[in-house]
Order: sequence, then C-alpha cells, then structure tokens
Amino acid sequence: MTVKAKKLRREGFVTGSIFGRELEETIPLKMEKSAVERLLKEEGKGGQVMLEIEGKTYDALIKEVDYNPLKGCIDEIDFQALVAGEKVHSTAEVHLVNLEKLAAGVPQQMLHEIAFKALPSALVDKVEIDVGDMKVGDTLKVSDLTIAHTEGLDLTTDADATVVTITEVHAAPADDADTEDEAAE
Repeated sequence: MTVKAKKLRREGFVTGSIFGRELEETIPLKMEKSAVERLLKEEGKGGQVMLEIEGKTYDALIKEVDYNPLKGCIDEIDFQALVAGEKVHSTAEVHLVNLEKLAAGVPQQMLHEIAFKALPSALVDKVEIDVGDMKVGDTLKVSDLTIAHTEGLDLTTDADATVVTITEVHAAPADDADTEDEAAE
C-alpha cells in the first residue's frame, strides 16, 4: 500500500488487513465504508465471511473491528484467513432474547462473549439465550448452553462460568420517612 491509512480514512475508506498461516504476508485492505457497514449489520466480530481480494476468494473470520466513537464510524477491520481442518481462536457474542416475557426478576448478564477454539465448519458468532421462561434464582452457566456441546469446538471460557442469572427486583428504600423525622426535630 503506497497511501497511508489515515489519508484513506479521510477519503471515506475503511482500512484493514487479512492475515493467516497460509498467506505469505499480511495483505493490507482498503474497503468502501458503505460495504463495511452492510457487512457489520449482518456479521460482527467472530463472524465468518467470504472475502474477494483482487479476484481471489478467502474464507475469513472477522478478527477485530476498531470503531472510532468520536467520528461515529469504523476505522479499521482485520480478518484472519481460515484453513480447512485447522482450529482457530474466536468469540461468540451472548444475546439475551425474550426479555419482555420474563415474569419476575431482572436478568444479570455476567458474560457478554464466550471464547473458544474451533474448526471453520464449527464457528459460532453469537449465542442467543431465551430468558422468557426463567424464574428468580435461575442461573445459566456456559456448560448449559449448546455451544458447550458443539462438535469440533473447544471452549476456552470456563464451562462453570455464569452467563446469566435472574435476580429479584429490590425496591429502593423510601427516604421520605427519614426526612420527615429530621424535620420534626
């Protein structure tokens, strides 16, 4: 790449790279901002995508996404080229679903992502947990999830780690009585 990444970003591009064991060297990338935004609406960090670079197609994993909060845009996105039959480190985002169906209690999410090592065919980018039927006191651990029993996938997050627990709603104590007593003195 002859143009600096900073200049490309000023021109409205997202920069990045693709690396991997079977690549001779890391390949720098220049992508259109709109294409990256469309991609990230469907896939997040840990998502598996097919990249076409100069006529060659790569099976790749979204490894890192650098978001610029000041400008409200993505600055850089890095990919790892996958090798069939070789395990790769990745993470799956944890999403709680059916929160509105929760009869009582409040979900306390302890883990927002689960780390693992898996074959390209067993990659998982998100884990949805249905909390709709859970009750106060219920707890889900990583070992309770289907990801823990996926063939070709080895967890690196502790299987005994708590993902979500439903806790009782505690009302804040009323301070009105205290202020009235102090006013009466």
